[in-house]
Amino acid sequence: MTRRLLLSYLTLAALVLICLEIPLGYVYTRAERERATNAATEEAEFVADYAALSLTYGRYEELAQRVSACADRIGGRVLVVDSNGDLLATSHSLGPDQQAGLARRPEISAALRGGDGANVRTSTIGGVQWLSVAVPVRHGARLHGAVRLTVPTDAIAKDVHRVWLVLGLGGLAVLTAVAMAAFALARWIGRPIRELERAAQTLGGGSLSTPASVTTGPPEVRSLAVTFNRTAALLEHLLASQSAFAGEASHQLKTPLAALRLRLDNMEPTILPHMRGNLDAAMAETDRLARMVEGLLALARMEETALTPEPVDLDEVLGERALVWSGLYARQGVLLLLTGRPVGAVLAVPGAVEQILDNLLSNALRVAPKGSLVTLSRRLSATGAELYVEDQGPGMTAEQRGRAFDRFWRAPDAAKGGTGLGLALVQRLTLASGGEALLLPAPGGGLKAVIRLQPAMSRRSPRGLPGLPRPRHRPVAGACTGAKEH
Repeated sequence: MTRRLLLSYLTLAALVLICLEIPLGYVYTRAERERATNAATEEAEFVADYAALSLTYGRYEELAQRVSACADRIGGRVLVVDSNGDLLATSHSLGPDQQAGLARRPEISAALRGGDGANVRTSTIGGVQWLSVAVPVRHGARLHGAVRLTVPTDAIAKDVHRVWLVLGLGGLAVLTAVAMAAFALARWIGRPIRELERAAQTLGGGSLSTPASVTTGPPEVRSLAVTFNRTAALLEHLLASQSAFAGEASHQLKTPLAALRLRLDNMEPTILPHMRGNLDAAMAETDRLARMVEGLLALARMEETALTPEPVDLDEVLGERALVWSGLYARQGVLLLLTGRPVGAVLAVPGAVEQILDNLLSNALRVAPKGSLVTLSRRLSATGAELYVEDQGPGMTAEQRGRAFDRFWRAPDAAKGGTGLGLALVQRLTLASGGEALLLPAPGGGLKAVIRLQPAMSRRSPRGLPGLPRPRHRPVAGACTGAKEH
């Protein structure tokens, strides 16, 4: 912004200087030429008056002296011719051919015809530009001849060039002063804009605690900063209220849920056989509500803090979670298979990969038929590292896959026990890690969950993160994702 303001001020100043200095230079050039012409004309008329008296009274020697003195004074050349164009007196020597052609000179010819006023011509001789002025020599009504006065104009040209140089240097000095003043003014105007930009970047990064300055800059910028701070404060209040509500509500629900679960457990020995189904259903719903509260707490914690992705050894985490889930998969009669070549380190927020895998493997186990296979695999692609959890369950339609990441949404035919928060948490964790979460139909039926994460290229080695043990990869009994958490 400072550069654009400075360029605008300099452009405006340059246009003003051009509009002023160029006409001024042309006016001065014309005035100097007119002054030189008038001075030469006055000298020629003075010599013509003296020549008229000298020719009338026959004082030719005095005329020659006067012509030489005038030429010395003006630094030019002066000559006098009679009415026939023959040379009478000159300040410089002329050859016979030059003397014979004097009458044919345009300015002398016009003067000998008896015209009023001076006849002015310019010519270049020997690389020097000359100004020639011819006036008639009269005594009364009688025309005695003409006087031609010639002066070099190099002095005039030097004066004109000097004036143009002074105008140019003056314009440059003015532009320099304008640039200094414009730079200071642009910095003064741009400083609050830059502070406002930094505050907006901070706000975009998730921090609302750095207000923009409202004490510097033009009134319009200060007013904008006040509006921005008010908007940021309102946004901070709304986010804090939302986060506080979710967190406090979830915390407040945990205690009565635990008490309710305890009361249901205490009722089990005394419940009549025909009422046991209702008790089991109530206990299942209580467990589901407890899991929902835990999911809400996890989402609330994510919304409260903006975490920075860090390098995580994906292969190690995959091997660990597969071992943890393999026992549960085996008890359900489902095979969990870990495949794929090692991919090394990826960028993820702390604990995100573990939570993503737990939710996807839990969903996959819930929908996987007994005796089926859940595949947990990974690979490197052109866009980064990709993690797959593929089951052989009922799968989802395209419309259901489009809504699967919504909070509390559950498929119409979903298995019992889900809360509708698992995949929402998976998506939030993946996005916070700079990645992408997708649900695709699996070949042959079922659902394939795809998690794309950025590789930690700057800190990654071919064998994983330095200092971390390489995981051992082998097939284990157990996981992928299944339908949306029910």
